[in-house]
Amino acid sequence: MKKALLGLALALASGLSATQAAPAAQQSWDDVVKQADGQTVYFNAWGGSQEINDYLRWAGRQLQAQYGVSLKHVKVADIAETTQRLLAEKAAGKSEGGSVDLVWINGENFRSMKHSNLLYGPFTQQLPNWQYVDTRLPIDEDFTEPTAGLEAPWGVGQLVFIHDKETLNNPPKNFAELLSLAQAFPGKVSYPQPPEFHGSSFLKAALLELSNESDSLYTAIDSQAERQRFEQVTAPLWQYLDQLHPVAWQQGKRFPSGTSETIQLLDDQQLILAITFNPNAANAAIENGNLVETAQTYAFEQGALSNIHFLAIPWNAQAKAGALVTINFLMSPEAQARKADAKIWGDPSVLKQESLKNSGTQGFSLFKSIPEPHPSWLTAIELEWQKRYGS
Repeated sequence: MKKALLGLALALASGLSATQAAPAAQQSWDDVVKQADGQTVYFNAWGGSQEINDYLRWAGRQLQAQYGVSLKHVKVADIAETTQRLLAEKAAGKSEGGSVDLVWINGENFRSMKHSNLLYGPFTQQLPNWQYVDTRLPIDEDFTEPTAGLEAPWGVGQLVFIHDKETLNNPPKNFAELLSLAQAFPGKVSYPQPPEFHGSSFLKAALLELSNESDSLYTAIDSQAERQRFEQVTAPLWQYLDQLHPVAWQQGKRFPSGTSETIQLLDDQQLILAITFNPNAANAAIENGNLVETAQTYAFEQGALSNIHFLAIPWNAQAKAGALVTINFLMSPEAQARKADAKIWGDPSVLKQESLKNSGTQGFSLFKSIPEPHPSWLTAIELEWQKRYGS
């Protein structure tokens, strides 16, 4: 029944023109702020980090005090759940008064929402704080999909590892060395279980290094119609995992639930490497008492799989003005500096450094960047992983 409903929703959505998702004539920003006063913004965002949840509570207090906007964090495990809800609302003809006002989004979820005309916009140029954004960052594309002003950049993510210099002073520099480490220390290496974001990112990063056809990962794939191509490109990944899992933590029969569990297992010395999508995660974990002071973050020699994470507004949001004000605030130097502080969250800012100079942020460098593959590969790889290793 659920598949039938989603199929109907996609069929309906595909028949809509892009202009139906576009905003009405833009109001002045002062009018937007006035309209936002008293609105409640239901923000669908990942709820798996205490630091992030605390940060959003702070943002909610600021929005209430400064603009009269109430921010409600709707904690979700995967924004794909929100995509399904919006598709169901589209299928039911709910073109206004939607249940979601704001989403934390990127990658396949953005592509799905964009192509199903589930997003409001373009709106980014309307934001006063857009002037501070560092346009040298890859903000115009999201996993190869043009953003087209339908989502505003919020932070920078990079797939990196954390180790304790006291127990592992020469960490692996690539996936081949990671396998050798796992074989030398059975039960001490693992990764989160896909489709959890960090686990799926681990698979993509491994495939980019191991495959002889990595360029293929930046063009779309239909894994059913192009089965031979998919098998050829991904074969090195499955061969690698077939060797890794028997010597992994829990013999590959169980995997950590996410980055937080890998950090906890590292702190408990059950793992010798943790995985995160935040290049400042080790500093943040040390500040919060979750890791020893000798812990540090690093990237493999090929670089770190990198992307921007964004904020977007559904086409049928009840509180569009409130969502715009919320996004603009979250992109402000004040909010971005606080977010980048390792004592708070440690998520890198999307603003120009000169915009943050007077905000007291603790600067740190990003690692060499590897762009994300086309999002169609993610879905195909996750399904194949589940067939082979899921339980």
